[in-house]
Amino acid sequence: MEYRIEHDTMGEVRVPADKYWGAQTERSRNNFKIGPPGTMPFEIIEGFAYLKKAAAYTNFNAGVLSQEKNVI
Repeated sequence: MEYRIEHDTMGEVRVPADKYWGAQTERSRNNFKIGPPGTMPFEIIEGFAYLKKAAAYTNFNAGVLSQEKNVI
């Protein structure tokens, strides 16, 4: 497999050359189980969804998020 070198505040990390993500995503892939075999409970994922929705409402009401990006 071919790799490219990406950089972040923690230094260099090898990322598969055919992927679009950067260093932080690759670090997450290496350190956490992501995807179907992951161990993240559904309740936590659902909680993050509520948190992101609340942030979208707040940013829309503050005038920094457009109606197209805010699902009300």
